[in-house]
Amino acid sequence: MKLDNKVAVVTGGAMGNGKGIVDVFVKYGAKVSILDYSDEIDNVVNNDNIIGFKLDIRDKEKVKEAIDKTIEKFGKIDILVNNAGVCKLETFMNMDDEIRDYHFDINIKGTWNVTKAVLPYMINNNKGSIINLSSVTGPMVADPGEVAYATTKAALIGFTKALAREVVDNNIRVNAIMPGYIRTPMVDKIAIESDPKDPESVIKGIGDAIPMKRLGTIEELGELAAFLASDESNYITAQGIVIDGGSTLPETLTVGA
Repeated sequence: MKLDNKVAVVTGGAMGNGKGIVDVFVKYGAKVSILDYSDEIDNVVNNDNIIGFKLDIRDKEKVKEAIDKTIEKFGKIDILVNNAGVCKLETFMNMDDEIRDYHFDINIKGTWNVTKAVLPYMINNNKGSIINLSSVTGPMVADPGEVAYATTKAALIGFTKALAREVVDNNIRVNAIMPGYIRTPMVDKIAIESDPKDPESVIKGIGDAIPMKRLGTIEELGELAAFLASDESNYITAQGIVIDGGSTLPETLTVGA
């Protein structure tokens, strides 16, 4: 029960990676506050250790209100997981400002808003762990149509490192998780956008190109988040931890015995 008596805020915790994180956190004894705009939040808030707020993290006032209510309910916040994010495929030359700003406003500004609301409570407690969901896409690799998404995920690595330096004296650690392909609704959506007639062929192609020959699970990502949230990782800060089944490892697909 390495998260026993700890309180976590998880954005986008109603489905996908966020749900995997919530499930694992609760398994290890944490109380969790979920911020999500999906109706699925009603299915995840299913016991006294989980509360939920249906909101858009672009709305700073709603975010602050939810964080204040989390403090009223649980008394503190030990962990923040900035998981909420979006990805819509479009080439750079065809992308309008609306699609660009959709990514920037949620993936970057939304993360900024929630962190700004939570951090004063961590500073007051002189302890905390912040985990930002970046990606291998942007900092390490990219595919066509991912310019906006890749830009925002690369930005979160800079945000992680700079913020970690600022709050280290407050005993607050800031790290990033950099997933490869985890089987989530976002990945299913990317598959549909890539091949509307046969999205499962896209999923199979992704898996075939990964050395482990499969996509990751949300539970596996949740276990990594739990480690970074726990006192087991007390000497780790300002890092981007890759979890990708080795997908960024191959130099080519043809060379080798």
